[in-house]
Amino acid sequence: MDIAFLIETVVKIVVILLVFSALAGFGTYFERKVLAFMQRRLGPMHVGPYGLLQIAADGIKLFTKEDIVPQNVVGPIFKIAPVITAATAFMAAAAIPFMPSFTMFGYEVHPILADINIGILYILGVMGIGLYGPLLGGLASANKWALISTARAASIFISYEVITGLALLAPLMMVGSLSLIDFNNYQVGGIASWIVWSQPVAFVLFVIAGFAETGRTPFHLVANDHEIIDGFGTEYSGMRWGLFFIGEYANMFFISFVIAILFLGGYGDGSGLGALALLAKVSFIFFFFLWTRAAWPDVRPDQLMWLCWKVLMPIAVINIVITGIVMMF
Repeated sequence: MDIAFLIETVVKIVVILLVFSALAGFGTYFERKVLAFMQRRLGPMHVGPYGLLQIAADGIKLFTKEDIVPQNVVGPIFKIAPVITAATAFMAAAAIPFMPSFTMFGYEVHPILADINIGILYILGVMGIGLYGPLLGGLASANKWALISTARAASIFISYEVITGLALLAPLMMVGSLSLIDFNNYQVGGIASWIVWSQPVAFVLFVIAGFAETGRTPFHLVANDHEIIDGFGTEYSGMRWGLFFIGEYANMFFISFVIAILFLGGYGDGSGLGALALLAKVSFIFFFFLWTRAAWPDVRPDQLMWLCWKVLMPIAVINIVITGIVMMF
């Protein structure tokens, strides 16, 4: 193996882990500030200027808080569940192109960890595996409230995962590839060539599924904030709970990248801004996640399943059929 390629790969892995772990912390600060602004409050203000050091305070608290493992839990599964959630969130980043390739010291750097031709399938598969974190955490907790939350989560996961796959079939038929780089290259003609204009139904369906995928309002049903308990994470404390938290916010950023690349032109949208254009799109989508939390109430689990199976799935199938007919002519 080329030593330069090996060093490049290791550097990419370290950068992704460090940057997105930090972004998960900053994401909590931005969320508090955005929600506070929309609710006419100040949000974090006391720890550092404008509350910026609240991020460090929360991190120190998580790392130093006592890690309690209840007596009757299934120990190994209870301990590995948070790791699954956090690890799979970062594993999904392997197939995401974050910016155009560039040259540094005469060496061409490709800002993607693994340019595989099944990138979308890989991301969906890894995120599907990540769902086992909450499921195993709840099942191993020896807590009936966590078990009820896990049972509810299983029914919800099945519902929206179907919509996630069906929503992408129509854009995949148009591009003819599962590579995110191919999706980016398909939209290099400028704003008019963005897939969102030719596939608005698929875009809306995938965004809705993205809210459910990340467990965000109005589909924050796995560990509902309106309940007294924390769902599958009721028995968790310290950094084990923090891994679930980091996984959720890292998933929000990665889903934002995927939406921006699949439907909004990615970094090669003809604007000439490259990575800055992609970052602006990702920032807006992340803000939209926060905005929705401030504006919408949570739905019930049965309402989500009714929406997925009786409304969104038929719409997705009809969209696939129409796309196929249009492509034939």
